[in-house]
Amino acid sequence: MTTRYLILEDGASYKGVGFGSEATTTGEVIINSNMLGYQEVITNQIYHNQIIVFTQPSIGNTGINHKSFESIVTNAKGVIAKEYSNISTNRLGNLSIDKFLKQNNIPGIAGIDTRELARHIRIKGSMKGSIVDIDDEHAYDQLNASVLTNQQVDQVSTKAPFPNPGDGYNIILIDFGLKYSILRQLSERHCNVTVMPWNTSSKEIMDLDPDGIVLSTGPGSPLNLPESVLEMIRTVQKNVPIFGMGLGHELFALANGAKIYQMDIEHHGSNHPIKQIITNKIIYASQSQGYAVDPKSISHDNLIVTYVDLINKTVQGIRHRDYPSFSIQFSPDGGPGPIDSVDLYDEFLENVSSQRR
Repeated sequence: MTTRYLILEDGASYKGVGFGSEATTTGEVIINSNMLGYQEVITNQIYHNQIIVFTQPSIGNTGINHKSFESIVTNAKGVIAKEYSNISTNRLGNLSIDKFLKQNNIPGIAGIDTRELARHIRIKGSMKGSIVDIDDEHAYDQLNASVLTNQQVDQVSTKAPFPNPGDGYNIILIDFGLKYSILRQLSERHCNVTVMPWNTSSKEIMDLDPDGIVLSTGPGSPLNLPESVLEMIRTVQKNVPIFGMGLGHELFALANGAKIYQMDIEHHGSNHPIKQIITNKIIYASQSQGYAVDPKSISHDNLIVTYVDLINKTVQGIRHRDYPSFSIQFSPDGGPGPIDSVDLYDEFLENVSSQRR
């Protein structure tokens, strides 16, 4: 086993044992507190350019299987774990995590006290890190000199439209970093889905005669996307219902006059209680959140807050007053995590049905 190091830009160093690819890599170090679903997390496009620190004690013991991918192309920069297993106890697990990471050129480190590392990140704030063979001065110089791209959406979004056929409503899904659980939920409801690139114009969308629009999740800051995306949202929401989630939620808020701020500490996990304001119902949902809607910036002439996080009080859902469109910060389809709020897909399609009538 090869000794490898995770080094952070504040000078911290963590020694462990390498697995997966032997590549040297640099990315934003984030903490993921999911107890299950490491495959779904690693293949989620929202982790583009990020090194994922799993706080669950062990990963790898259910292998890698063909039913749990959230994307085919994996863009995570690295994986940090307390321990990993190459013995799969899952009948669907045909591939070990070590081999999977090697295939995708993703390095991993095991043997690190991930809870101590998580505390360090939460105290110091988000920062860059590198997985290296030697934690010498040169490695830190390379880390501090590296610049992470802010064009994540352009790098992960589809370059050309593609269909996910069905015999139901005609849904256009704008791909800002699509996770496949969204497609699975729409397919279960027999929707005829066309996935479009992130920079698709409102005219191109309306030419396809959509019944509804879904704005997908995605990586990075919504502030890095051009004004044309917000103009597209403002135009199409006047004609067809919109359902946004994650990055799509943040863009929907921006398009309707709200402001976005970067959180001091990103939250990635499935353990935050979220309250639906109108009913006081509490749900638990999967979150991958680095940015949030500023509640003070919301114009209540346009938007209504529908969900709020009970721990950090962030806005988790909004609805338009004049149009049958809404958005949520969390992931209603799990992948991994609870599916307490999967009925939001049904709510969206009820809006579609009412609009068609």
